[in-house]
Amino acid sequence: MTYDSRPTPSRRHREGSPLSAAAAESGPAGDSAGPLVFSCSADNDLFRVVSENGIAAKRLGTPQAAIESAGEGDGVLLLADGYPEKTTPLEASLFQQAAGKKLRIYLEYPSFLPGLAVGAPRGTHWERAVIASDAFAPALARLRILAIHGCRFVPLEAPSPHIVIGRVAGFDTAVYGLAKESFPILFDLSGREGAGDVLVAATKLSHFVTGRYAPTDAWRSIWAYVLDWLQPGREPPALKWTTTVRPRFGAGESLPADVEAKALRRGIDWYFHSGMVLHAAMMATYDRPANGPEPASANPDPHQDWPYGHRVAPMPDLSTPAGDGSLGVMEGFDARIFHDGAQPVRWWNRNDCNGEIAGAMAAAGVVLQDPAYRKAAGNVGDWLYFGSRMSLGDHADPNHPAYGLIGWNDVPEYCGPGSMDGYAVYYGDDNARSMMGMMLAAAAMKTDRYDERLLTCLLANLRISGQLGFQPDRLDQGPLEKAGWQSHFHGKNTSYSPHMQATMWACYLWAYRQTGFELFRQRAKTAMGMTMAAYPDRWVWMNGIQQERAKMLLAVAWLVRVEDTPEHRAWGRRIADDLLAAQDPCGAIGERIGLPGQGGCPPPASNEAYGTAEAPLIQSNADTASDLLYTSNFAFLALHEAAAATGDPFYQAAEDTLAAFLCRIQIRSESHPELDGGWFRAFDFTRWEYWASSTDAGWGAWSIESGWTQSWITSVLALRQMRTSLWDFTAGSHVARHFARQRPILIPDAAL
Repeated sequence: MTYDSRPTPSRRHREGSPLSAAAAESGPAGDSAGPLVFSCSADNDLFRVVSENGIAAKRLGTPQAAIESAGEGDGVLLLADGYPEKTTPLEASLFQQAAGKKLRIYLEYPSFLPGLAVGAPRGTHWERAVIASDAFAPALARLRILAIHGCRFVPLEAPSPHIVIGRVAGFDTAVYGLAKESFPILFDLSGREGAGDVLVAATKLSHFVTGRYAPTDAWRSIWAYVLDWLQPGREPPALKWTTTVRPRFGAGESLPADVEAKALRRGIDWYFHSGMVLHAAMMATYDRPANGPEPASANPDPHQDWPYGHRVAPMPDLSTPAGDGSLGVMEGFDARIFHDGAQPVRWWNRNDCNGEIAGAMAAAGVVLQDPAYRKAAGNVGDWLYFGSRMSLGDHADPNHPAYGLIGWNDVPEYCGPGSMDGYAVYYGDDNARSMMGMMLAAAAMKTDRYDERLLTCLLANLRISGQLGFQPDRLDQGPLEKAGWQSHFHGKNTSYSPHMQATMWACYLWAYRQTGFELFRQRAKTAMGMTMAAYPDRWVWMNGIQQERAKMLLAVAWLVRVEDTPEHRAWGRRIADDLLAAQDPCGAIGERIGLPGQGGCPPPASNEAYGTAEAPLIQSNADTASDLLYTSNFAFLALHEAAAATGDPFYQAAEDTLAAFLCRIQIRSESHPELDGGWFRAFDFTRWEYWASSTDAGWGAWSIESGWTQSWITSVLALRQMRTSLWDFTAGSHVARHFARQRPILIPDAAL
């Protein structure tokens, strides 16, 4: 549907006040004018918030009762108690009765409207709400984007709607205009024969607290408009409420002295109370053959058992006991949010996540003196290296070219084209981060049982790195078997993508420190020198340029450990200066889009492209989002290691400020214990809320990654508590004991 894009006359409007607490079932009486009359259940979000904010309101159980109870000229709200399964039951006579009493009616999710055809309810997938008129000006400009999570609405035709829903690209603003197919969500039906004064919402807007509608400032402005429309001439207070999922601390709130230790414990506890640590009772669900591509339907039913494909499904039953790590840990929460505020989960185990988690749990066990954490860490590490199919089969066969590598994920079975089976898929970056986690785990548990498997993985990755030190960004087993590892080892490919390459260079430098094998140092240093010479014009950035800088800084910090030269220190400072140029005083590191034409995953170039590929959280460099999946998490580690390697207070100051920011924005939620203690990918540090463009397919603004994000933030918090670095803490590794046996198997003398 296409709508008239001409602006509509604006109404008197007030900007909302800052977010604060409020929620109750009924409220005190207001001024001498008649109260708002509600038809809704006692727990309706809007009724509770209005009552607690001191606005006079009374509640009836049905639309008919509310109309009959209202006095002449009153404002009446007919809210959608049956949402999302049932629309609000309405009849023509009800509208006639309301018009006769000159009532002003706000109604939601209608089954019937005078003179309009109301379609059967449908759902949304990538669609977002957009301001389509000037009704909310100046607080909300036309084309402002809103999130109505899990939205179901009744499709209909309506002239000049105030809010529509459709697939649009952008951060705060629909930069390419309204979607070609947009549906009205809020519109004024007044003046239509048989209607009276009626403001219609095609969905349940009053579900804004439970459904976690965002951003909060926009919804304050929308409700100010609605209340003004219902009772013109009155001055209702700007509504205040507590969001069900929110940052732990405010932007200017004082932090307790033990904030980092508490954030660490809450961050590790999250793994267990979120259902991410698999329990035997969950395996029947985990093993289901649900590993297909995204569904053909744009309107998946959230009540289906497996609505989304790609192993995304409803979260585990939280009454199931937490696992002990011996079955691994799942990837985390998908970015989608259902109408009840819950989120689906990615039901698969990944190599990188499990290695990283083992390290985080083990380090936390040392800091917090919690043997249960160390036990779980050992179980996760044992499962990953000795029990998971990712490490077994061809990966354990010395005669196979994939010997020593670890597969991408532990999907139970291959399910045909489009499958996410990652047994035979190798990402060097994933292997590297998994190894770094296992280095940390082994040191924290003071064990050598992982040493040989860790060393074989280091050598296996080295032999698929070319003479210049670069690996393929992704390598699949078929081509590896066909060409052999030698074709990569003797090749001269390049890839100026630190996101895909630099963490492996850091691992090579660590391996050189442990074994003295010159090839580790030589290939890492060569690749790093070429990559710095290519900076920034030839760098290929993935979801933004900042993540490339963060990954490169870690590698450079460890190069300084191996060769502390003015040149290498200058490399680190140059990268850090550019990374931290976008650090806000609150500690957040703002995202930045790199040079045009160099982006592997750029922002969507059209409305139709929104949600179709990996992409940044921002649409332009004017947007104020911090990325905890790709940048801030890795920058936290890199700054920590750079401070230790150089002794430069510049790095320490940036790290300390970032640490405070991360502790502030850790998730707090009583309503959703599965999220409490986690960190979402996106944070808008200007409005101090979880918000961004969520176009990145599956890993958008509200995703929680059990590895990458959760693991490295907690790992660095643990290292800070121990007053050590990852480099120093792992110095006592005994991987070199296995070098004399494994090196000739993986890289024979004839190849050198």
